[in-house]
Amino acid sequence: MLTEKIKARFGAEILDAQNERDEETFTIDRERAYDFFRALRDDPDFEFNVLTDLTAVDWLERKPRFDVVYQLNSLTRGHRIRVKIRVDAADPSVPSVVGVWGAADWLERECFDMFGIDFKGHPDLRRILMYDSFEGHPLRKDYLYNKRQPIVPEVDPVVNPIRQSR
Repeated sequence: MLTEKIKARFGAEILDAQNERDEETFTIDRERAYDFFRALRDDPDFEFNVLTDLTAVDWLERKPRFDVVYQLNSLTRGHRIRVKIRVDAADPSVPSVVGVWGAADWLERECFDMFGIDFKGHPDLRRILMYDSFEGHPLRKDYLYNKRQPIVPEVDPVVNPIRQSR
């Protein structure tokens, strides 16, 4: 029923919809993603008021290479969905949803750090798990696990904070 409501509301914006094992998954176009997410949050029929998780999947051999995956919950309606945006390796970017759900702030930073996905419009997109001079993105399938990284001096972040800007 939820799948039909979302399909009826968004129509052509949905590239694919699946319901397997009672898990509803929608694939959408990245150009309309921000408006799609905002409508899912604000529409009284859906009220997806919680972004539970945001991550990416690297399909090395597939075109487009990446899926950016959002897990959404509605606490008031009691339902949840998964939304995917397919992203090409040549332009690995999607619009930031920090303006829709504040929880996206650090989740988008983690996805940027681990996969190299750029979140356009993010207020502070920088590494969150790896140090600033770390080369590459460790959760990409083509990342060399035995790659030597630059040695950096240890810094006390309280005494001497480092704030790298992009």
